[in-house]
Amino acid sequence: MLRTSVSARRLDILEWLKDPVAHFPPQRHGDPVEDGVTADAVARRLGVPRPVAATHLGLLVDVGLLRTRTIRRRTYYRRDEVRIAEVARMFEKGW
Repeated sequence: MLRTSVSARRLDILEWLKDPVAHFPPQRHGDPVEDGVTADAVARRLGVPRPVAATHLGLLVDVGLLRTRTIRRRTYYRRDEVRIAEVARMFEKGW
């Protein structure tokens, strides 16, 4: 999943979500660190339509690198640091 032609975008998303306050504008609802950011915010940052950003985010959720939280009918995305560390260890072992 991370080795596709669009993997750079997914890696950018993961990098930005390390410090969402530095990479995304303030949100009306939800704390960017505790709750995450919306697909709309990621789409604006990537410069793509929301459905494109939602696809990238959905793939990252599916492999367990992101967690979601719903607040006021909106989905917020944040990193799953435990899972990211597990995946990093797998790659270090030559997986």
